[in-house]
Amino acid sequence: MVLPIFAYGQPVLKRVAAPITADYAELDALIKNMWETMYYANGVGLAAPQIGLSIRLFVIDTVQLEAKERIQGPGMKRVFINAQKIDETGAPWVYEEGCLSIPNVRGDVSRPDTLHIRYLDEHFVEHEETFTGMNARVIQHEYDHIDGVLFIEHLQPARKILIRRKLENIHKGRVEADYRLKFAK
Repeated sequence: MVLPIFAYGQPVLKRVAAPITADYAELDALIKNMWETMYYANGVGLAAPQIGLSIRLFVIDTVQLEAKERIQGPGMKRVFINAQKIDETGAPWVYEEGCLSIPNVRGDVSRPDTLHIRYLDEHFVEHEETFTGMNARVIQHEYDHIDGVLFIEHLQPARKILIRRKLENIHKGRVEADYRLKFAK
């Protein structure tokens, strides 16, 4: 089922999300709905706060970027539950990011090239891995969501000023997207 995506201005997007346990109600259905919602909106990642749930869960699929963005190395499709950053290293690199919760807004974000992270998969099996390049970037972006951070907070001050009006319009529900949005009241 395609779920509405919570738009900029929704309080859930600014909360630090809570960990979940293996007995979280209907987790398999939730993950399936998150995949469906992400693909419907043409995203490469989606975090639970973006669908109104303040829990530490996100999904990513960078396989679809392999041809389109010519990413270095293979893409991946993964579920991350209760993720914990261990370390971010490597040379920072700038890339233009966007977000399904902030439609029609993009901006250059600098992030370290390498991410070391511990997480649980959808079967609650623990993994500790190091990711680089685009895979690391997408994970970092979605991880920010479960910590209540939006990509626009990483933008340069001048860019933040330039997008202020767009953000106000999104907050007021005056934006169009090819997917259903849920706005703050």
